[in-house]
Amino acid sequence: MKFLDEAKIYIQSGAGGNGCVSFRREKFIEFGGPNGGDGGRGGDVIAKAVEGLNTLIDYRYQQHFKARPGGNGMGKDRHGANGADAMLKVPVGTQIYDEDGEMLLADLTEIGQLAVLARGGNGGFGNAHFKSSTNRAPRHANPGQPHEERTIWLRLKLIADAGIVGLPNAGKSTFLAAVSAAKPKIADYPFTTLHPQLGVVSVDGREFVIADLPGLIEGASEGVGLGDRFLGHTERCRVLLHLVDATGEDAGAAYRIVRDELKAYGHGLIDKPEILALSKADALTPARIKAQIAALKVAAKKTPLVLSAHSGAGVPETLRALLKVIDAVRKATEAPRSAAPAWQP
Repeated sequence: MKFLDEAKIYIQSGAGGNGCVSFRREKFIEFGGPNGGDGGRGGDVIAKAVEGLNTLIDYRYQQHFKARPGGNGMGKDRHGANGADAMLKVPVGTQIYDEDGEMLLADLTEIGQLAVLARGGNGGFGNAHFKSSTNRAPRHANPGQPHEERTIWLRLKLIADAGIVGLPNAGKSTFLAAVSAAKPKIADYPFTTLHPQLGVVSVDGREFVIADLPGLIEGASEGVGLGDRFLGHTERCRVLLHLVDATGEDAGAAYRIVRDELKAYGHGLIDKPEILALSKADALTPARIKAQIAALKVAAKKTPLVLSAHSGAGVPETLRALLKVIDAVRKATEAPRSAAPAWQP
């Protein structure tokens, strides 16, 4: 299944059915009276976050979704049928924007969460609705309300606890494959990872979700390489794992390139907690590793972890460091909610 994290679609709700003008006409009944039924309500267009989806690829092949209109009212006080809703099933983490791409209409972050995007029109009243003691034979009925239509953007932002960032070939996919059951493509050329990959990591009896993202290069914010649009998947992450290739020429320069691109992207990524790690340590001599650590200390103002996803050295320590930050951020974000006093009359 291909990965698609953005789609533009057209939606239209159902129009309401028209009310009916009808009179009861039976043999031997002199005063029948009005019996026109009301029109049915048009269907809504509803988005629902469902389990088991992690891509918007279904919306590449179908871009128009229309709910059913309501049925017209009929004689003998028969109500028109309500129109069926149009249900859009989307992955958890999908954001829905208006056509301008700026106004957020809904943010579906939990399984089963619903959002009504276009409401169906109400059905019109039949003439039976207007009968009264002074108007015993009304000869008018209301038309149904018109439908709503709009063009919307669906944007998927994967929900993960940690996100891996770094230059191409920094060992991000190798790390994900080593710590989870995910099987990302691994090769010795840049931009092997074209789409984000998710994996479930287990450490010390605890589990969390980690996301592997395509590599960033200098100028990604200006569209160089794969660009930086995929960084939207890190906006929901609690912590970033920044991997720096130990076999590169200057670990400090590599670190600064990625940090500059995170800053250019914005959305608070530069302020997220970061775990810095030097990868591919098994391919270097101790003296070379020491030199790269020193370069990273100067650039990042902190001591990096050293790991090798191939041999497993330093991997458990890195996972524990990530889990520690995840727990701290989760506790900090949930504490204000629990501290809010209960409402009292």
